[in-house]
Amino acid sequence: MYPNLYYLLKELFGVDLSFLRAVGSVGFFMALGFIPGAWLWAHELKYKEKKGELTYIAKTITVGHGMSGSRTLLHFVLGFIAGFKLVGLVVHQSPVSGNYLFSWQGSYAGALICAFIWAAFTLYEGYKSKDDQPHAITIHVYPHAYVMRGVIVSAVAGIIGAKIFGALENWSAFVEDPAGSLFSSEGFAFLGGFIVATFAMWVYHYKFNAQRMRMADALAPSLMLCYALGRIGCQVAGDGDWGINNPNPNPFTWLPDWLWSFDYPHNVLRRGIYMQGCTWDDYCYKLAVPVYPTPLYELMLGLIIVAILLCALRREKMAGRVSAYCLMLMGIERFFIEKIRVDVRYSFWGLHPTQAEMLSVFCFCCGVLLYFISPKLNVNKIAGS
Repeated sequence: MYPNLYYLLKELFGVDLSFLRAVGSVGFFMALGFIPGAWLWAHELKYKEKKGELTYIAKTITVGHGMSGSRTLLHFVLGFIAGFKLVGLVVHQSPVSGNYLFSWQGSYAGALICAFIWAAFTLYEGYKSKDDQPHAITIHVYPHAYVMRGVIVSAVAGIIGAKIFGALENWSAFVEDPAGSLFSSEGFAFLGGFIVATFAMWVYHYKFNAQRMRMADALAPSLMLCYALGRIGCQVAGDGDWGINNPNPNPFTWLPDWLWSFDYPHNVLRRGIYMQGCTWDDYCYKLAVPVYPTPLYELMLGLIIVAILLCALRREKMAGRVSAYCLMLMGIERFFIEKIRVDVRYSFWGLHPTQAEMLSVFCFCCGVLLYFISPKLNVNKIAGS
């Protein structure tokens, strides 16, 4: 396993870049998953626009004013933050930790340089667009134009949701060290992130009024794709999202042993027994008993669900149904994965469910409800019709 990009590149390509210790594998692959997710979302929105299922909203803007001071200030601040962290990461001489992103480590010189460059470029672009006679124009904005902003909203909401539900799942660790728990590169509850990101995108779509259910249908495969690809990071880093002990021999000759039972050497949580002769800082542990590699199972099942949803998008005429399928399939997938997965269990009313099992039932029930009420929601009306 590779707890961060430093060990990943060093092992695979022999590249020794110390600053990459600060880039955790979980976060890197989570971020990487949003790239194909954004492409798929834009593709499905354009498909619905072409079919006439989605249309534009008219927006009046004033051109010729140049760049506003607030926008220039925003870009200055963003440039300062980016320069502080990115330049600091490259020029840092001592080893950096996986919590570098949330620390006060960085380069103030790099921050100021990047901030002034970005602000100057913003002012220059504004100067080029400035007109002696500013005037108002009406433009047609199609849903796919909002994809990049939507990706940022869903990413931020997903990370916040995954952290909040992760803290609730491991409440004792959170109470012991709240700041360390929230700002660490570990302790994500992916299903919680999926639910919060879904809710955030529903609110974000509100500006499109009657079209938002159709937009949600187009988004469903993309959210599922991001969820599935994020599991690559869990597997690569060994972040604890693995299954229960599985010491049984592989009964399938066609199945690789690591896909049946895996001991997660060099896992990021430092769980298990010490590996003698290991030189990977303190990432020198592997599980004493191999377990089911459930992140890989979720990756495969997630991709299957994406394929099902894409087929449904081409066949289903009623808006809201694809979103319902997504919620139901997600609930079923995660509920049954929990049966072979290590997780914290709660006790009430004689039951011992995990947080993920309860959320899975919630997702499934919401999907069933949406399936039956979608004909009554007036969601098939297209704005402007």
